[in-house]
Amino acid sequence: MVTDPLILPGRVECGVVMTAQQRPDILQTARRIEEMGFDSIWVGDHISFYVPLLESLTLLSFMAGVTERVRLGTSVYLLPLRHPTTTAKVAATVDVVSGGRLDLGIGVGGEFPPEFEACGVPRNERGSRANEGVEVLRKLWSGERVSHEGRHFSFGPVELSPAPLQAGGPAFIVGGRKAPAMRRARRLGDGYSSLMCSPEMNAEPMECIRTHASGAGRKDVDFRSDCFIFTILDDDFESAHTSAVTMLQAIYNRPFDEVAHKYCLLGRPEDCLEQIERFARSGARRFVLSPLMDPNEFLERASAMLPEIHALSV
Repeated sequence: MVTDPLILPGRVECGVVMTAQQRPDILQTARRIEEMGFDSIWVGDHISFYVPLLESLTLLSFMAGVTERVRLGTSVYLLPLRHPTTTAKVAATVDVVSGGRLDLGIGVGGEFPPEFEACGVPRNERGSRANEGVEVLRKLWSGERVSHEGRHFSFGPVELSPAPLQAGGPAFIVGGRKAPAMRRARRLGDGYSSLMCSPEMNAEPMECIRTHASGAGRKDVDFRSDCFIFTILDDDFESAHTSAVTMLQAIYNRPFDEVAHKYCLLGRPEDCLEQIERFARSGARRFVLSPLMDPNEFLERASAMLPEIHALSV
């Protein structure tokens, strides 16, 4: 009998990306997200980018103080830009003060070269630094006195205390669209997050990850399957599409007309629910919705979808 190496969650969940950048808005939005029944709050991450962004783990620590239930995650934290020992300490602190609610979504970035230059990190080393960084974090989160000798980092013996509340530390959710990210997800990670893809395309990385899992000898390990989607809920698809293109071009400084049309959740909630169901059939179990619209209006419209999302059969 052939067993599936990916043990996916049995329930579909839905989280929201925090887009607010000012203290009163962050506090209000974080509380509303939890009160309205969403499962998680997520933040983006860059050292420097085309648009302003608060530092991700600091922001999650702030929101941990005004929430009790929702999980808190990065989507995604650019691990190669930091020394993993510092990241291990900060992330462990967030996990402790949140009561063990941190998920660490990680990626390698590279779309904004100036931030790599500013951090003194060669862009061509970002993949190897991310891989070694995961190894370092897992060691330091063990709660034991550890040493490390690697290509990029060497230290020890040293003990990181207090350790994260979650045994072994927060889950690593690997984001990315290319083959190295898929290899990283299954060989080193606890989950994978897709980005800018259709439901049909989402099934492809899941099969690729299954192959890498079998090749790495990993089996019977719980695996998270996330789907990050830019979203505008509106009564008119064309209006939503126009707004999404404008917003995404400002965020990423490149054309987004075709990509927004194909890969965003746009338009009427009932149509978006149909697309979410197709993603769930392809293997997605947690949706990370990133609103490209007024956050209060988004939460009102999206919260009405939650019962149907949670009730999806997988």
